[in-house]
Amino acid sequence: MSKLISNKSLNRYGEKMNGKVTIDDFCRELNLEKIYCDSDEIDLTDCGINRPGIQLHGYYKHFDANRIQVIGKVEISYLLDLDPEVRKQKIDDFFAFEFPCFIVCWNLDEVDLFLEAAKKYGRTLLRSSEHTTSLFYHLIDYIDRISAPMVSLHGVLVEVFGVGVLITGPSGIGKSETALEIVKRGHCLIADDVVEVTRIRDSHLMGTAPVLLQHFMEIRGIGIIDIKTLYGARGVKQVVEIDMVIRLENWDERSPYDRLGLDETKLDILGLEIPEVMIPVSGGRNLACIIETAAINNRTKQYGYHSAQVFCDRVAHQNELEAENRKNK
Repeated sequence: MSKLISNKSLNRYGEKMNGKVTIDDFCRELNLEKIYCDSDEIDLTDCGINRPGIQLHGYYKHFDANRIQVIGKVEISYLLDLDPEVRKQKIDDFFAFEFPCFIVCWNLDEVDLFLEAAKKYGRTLLRSSEHTTSLFYHLIDYIDRISAPMVSLHGVLVEVFGVGVLITGPSGIGKSETALEIVKRGHCLIADDVVEVTRIRDSHLMGTAPVLLQHFMEIRGIGIIDIKTLYGARGVKQVVEIDMVIRLENWDERSPYDRLGLDETKLDILGLEIPEVMIPVSGGRNLACIIETAAINNRTKQYGYHSAQVFCDRVAHQNELEAENRKNK
């Protein structure tokens, strides 16, 4: 198994994540209203989210203050039923903890209940028009995206028959030209030259192109072309899960290439093992057709059918029959 990169916490530039995002970016992504902000950044080192109902009641054992705090109608109703002085004290006790931010859902006007404590302790107070459960899902998705390990790889990413194929190989071997032929055959280009790979929820590798390079491809002798303009929206896609890697290699007559397809290799990308197929490149080989076949073959393997193994089993069975016939003669 070849190893491409170890599992590190990287952002889109290949740098170690520190968990900090700007308030403006955070609010823009999640459509949040800023009520009070004492800082330009918030620290999202913990991917968890908390509804502080039991804490507002006064129970803080096992309370994780590193999480985003989100409240809705239930918590607000509880606070409104309290004596004003008791309510003020409970809110003050809660805001004494250093949490990343406090979000009030349902666009509730009662957000003002927390303004004094937010100013006193310098806490970020935000408001959302979403329902509490809906905001929870959006927060989880957002935190997963910004905190996921990421790396930029040299290669071309295409989708072939619904299979995400990362094409790698030395510069000049024909990755982009092969991808162009694949697009002409009705498939999609995701990224050319630079592929940003993100590990999502410890089990999926998602690939996309840097914003600057989206839909563009470099063809030697022609230059930069816009796939979306030339071939339409059907020829491009923004993101795809990487299911396999095709490694192009110059043909070497001395190399013992696998003729059956029994030898399966894996490529380690961000700690996940992805099936890798090496295809030798020589004049006259239709690489686009070969990659289409490899993609379909990879899909059938996922469904439990391994054609190379079936063929070998058939040959072995035939040899057994012939040996039995010779024995009976």
